[in-house]
Amino acid sequence: MLNTIYRLVAPRRFEVEFSDINLGGKELIIRPTHLSICHADQRYYQGLRPAAVMKKKLPMALIHEGIGTVVHDPTGEYSVGQSVVMIPNTPTEEDSVIAENYRLSSKFRASGFDGFMQEHVAMSPDRVVPLDESIDKVIAAFTELVSVSVHSISRFDRFSHERRNSVGIWGDGNLGYITAVLFKYMFPQIKLYIMGVDIEKLSQFSFADGTFSVSDIPKDLYFDHAFECVGGGASQSAIDQIIDHIQPEGTISLLGVSEYAIPINTRMVLEKGLRFYGSSRSGRADFLKTIELYRKNPEIVGYLRNIVGAQVQVRDIPDMNKAFEMDIHKSIGKTIMIWDK
Repeated sequence: MLNTIYRLVAPRRFEVEFSDINLGGKELIIRPTHLSICHADQRYYQGLRPAAVMKKKLPMALIHEGIGTVVHDPTGEYSVGQSVVMIPNTPTEEDSVIAENYRLSSKFRASGFDGFMQEHVAMSPDRVVPLDESIDKVIAAFTELVSVSVHSISRFDRFSHERRNSVGIWGDGNLGYITAVLFKYMFPQIKLYIMGVDIEKLSQFSFADGTFSVSDIPKDLYFDHAFECVGGGASQSAIDQIIDHIQPEGTISLLGVSEYAIPINTRMVLEKGLRFYGSSRSGRADFLKTIELYRKNPEIVGYLRNIVGAQVQVRDIPDMNKAFEMDIHKSIGKTIMIWDK
């Protein structure tokens, strides 16, 4: 089966390539329908990764957040036309201790091998999750990002001590918002506070117990645990504030990605006995849990609708560039490509 792949070959430049998909194997053939642009995709598209990384990774099809419909299933597990969420993480070996998203041998789509900007995608049956038809497909397009928040919150439940009166989340962007929404539903009894820089964005966190500008956090406000959802160069100031406002022996979840090393005040980390843990990507179990949360709490999907930005019908390469350029200039929200290929 001839397949069309749209690979980024240089910053802001996509080219068409063709490959052959073997229909005689055990892989499902998925036709992508809704794709969501992530900050990681933008770093490649704009050429913001280090030159050595760009040279190593490109050419490569972008996008690791998306859903599609089943075109071919040799296993009989799925029906043709059924909607599924695609899992970008691809483990290559089993490990009883290390989760699939942290194994050094695992591969990840749009970071080392082709992502979902293809006419069809061949995937192992365990790399897709059935999508309930009642769930808005535009929201479902960025389920991968939501599953990362679910993963980090599950790790919070695993690592944090029993005193959980209050939790602070630093970051008023998409990741901070999603993490806050999920946390409030998974731990409704814990008081949740949001720290951010944009008053308009903070107003979206109406479900939180309180919101504060990072320049106006009360000196006597302390949290038992915290999540850092800032990333980039601002991670340093966010982590500094978290260390200042967290109670001794609290846990700090790091989710923000930075290209460069971030200094940390280790003196206060030692003095307070703090525990840091990183959370990155997610695995099949996190996707299943996310879909179940959607199903049991349809209000979550309603809240996530608040961060849907542009929806762009994509039929050709100019449309792809249009979607990525619109995403660069957005003030908030996820840009969704309606992938009409």
